[in-house]
Amino acid sequence: MEQHRTRPPQRRQTRPAPLSPLGTKGAEGAEGSLGEDPTVYRVMSAPAGRGRPVAPAVLALRRLPNPRLTGIGAGLFAAAVMFVLGCADWLLFDGSSAVFGVLFLPVSALTALWVRPADLVTAPISVPIAFAVGIIPISGGTGGFGGQTMAVVTALAVHAGWLYGGTLVAGLIATVRKVRLMRARQRRMLLAAQTARPAGQPSPAARAAGRTPRRPSRR
Repeated sequence: MEQHRTRPPQRRQTRPAPLSPLGTKGAEGAEGSLGEDPTVYRVMSAPAGRGRPVAPAVLALRRLPNPRLTGIGAGLFAAAVMFVLGCADWLLFDGSSAVFGVLFLPVSALTALWVRPADLVTAPISVPIAFAVGIIPISGGTGGFGGQTMAVVTALAVHAGWLYGGTLVAGLIATVRKVRLMRARQRRMLLAAQTARPAGQPSPAARAAGRTPRRPSRR
């Protein structure tokens, strides 16, 4: 007589419902669970390393060329640009001093920004020379060399405000760059000193903090 083999009933394994970002079951889970807020997903899906958005003006400044000119190169650049602008001012605006002065300010800023760090001192010196070279076409001098020289000197005296303004802009930018370079150099030196110190040797600050004055013993 044959006996039929019977298999014990198998229980189906049910997978638990996925948890929402807040630690509760999803919308298809048990009742009473918190609903999924789309704002939570937007916050959590944002990349962790993403910083603040950069302003468009800063991005535009970063796209500008950033050459490194020597002191002589920066002076030649400023003088050539100001002479070309002076000629353009004489042809288009009949030698307007206001137009020439306004154009002189960004040239001074670019000269101080593009000079290399070793020649930052030359930026406030090159800018007045470039102003004197560029003002020759609009000075209105007549006659020979003497008449032209007197016209340039007179124009420099009359438009001294623009000359001082451009020199001040170049000096401020050069000073800020010099201070930043000094701070970066100090940070590099401090980091090199910290990495060169052995691991077991305490820092000077820790040694100074560990030294406490001993009280005299009373006998």
